[in-house]
Amino acid sequence: MYPEDRIKKANRITFIGLLVNIFLAAFKFIAGMTGRSSALIADAFHSISDFATDIVVLLGFKIVQKPADQSHNYGHGKVETISSVIIGIILGFVALNIFWNGAEKVYHIFQGGYLLRPGWIAFYVAVSSVICKEILYRYTIKLGRDINSSAVIANAWHHRSDSLSSVGAILGVGGAIMLGERWRILDPIAAIIVSLFILKTAVKISKSGFNELIDASLAPEAENRILDIIRSVPGAENPHNIRTRKIGNYVAIDAHIHVDSGLNVSQAHDISTDVENKIKKEFGQDSFIYVHIEPSKI
Repeated sequence: MYPEDRIKKANRITFIGLLVNIFLAAFKFIAGMTGRSSALIADAFHSISDFATDIVVLLGFKIVQKPADQSHNYGHGKVETISSVIIGIILGFVALNIFWNGAEKVYHIFQGGYLLRPGWIAFYVAVSSVICKEILYRYTIKLGRDINSSAVIANAWHHRSDSLSSVGAILGVGGAIMLGERWRILDPIAAIIVSLFILKTAVKISKSGFNELIDASLAPEAENRILDIIRSVPGAENPHNIRTRKIGNYVAIDAHIHVDSGLNVSQAHDISTDVENKIKKEFGQDSFIYVHIEPSKI
């Protein structure tokens, strides 16, 4: 069902991301501790969550590539959707954790507390992280779109959110270093602002995945395209009762059509086959298409 080449490409880019995230998480945590930057330490935990989601994606694709069987007639495509939902949920928890830690620091300062000046190492590591994660994001999002994988695309956005997190760290750490003691609050404020961007991404990814899991219909544009395809087939009349949903990388489409009541079974079947083939040409040869034939009403 799932082409081996697609799985290999998804696994390869995810494994590359996993190695990058391990390196960045360790590098940022050490630099954050050494450079006394709460924004960079929070950013390090974000990279750790990236590492965790890479594991989720790799395990998910291991299941996804299994063929359809007696207990999974439509294959295991939903596992890919579940993987993207898990990524979104992890991202959400990461965002809330970063927000909470930043808010605690800000509260501490307003209560008369003192923050140490971050070191330049924190700034340089944050800059390096942005460069690495932006390159990884662009490569991953392109591949995810090429192979039409919601899990890989979700993971790409996780890379982008890590990049944004590091941008926030750059601004916060840089301001705290160069503008003096009274501006050291910029470091935790940057962490808070970044957490909101991450949370927005988490909600977007989770919402899309949950919609697929509860069998939400395809977009209205896609359903209108299905109707146009059916109407273009000679002999297929009055398409109705269109039902659609996604199954991982594939779509499932049910449709009812009217055919001339004077046709024999074989002729009517040929029309339904033409409809199925045209829809598959548009939505993929492995799509699940069911066309129900009804006699035209005179």
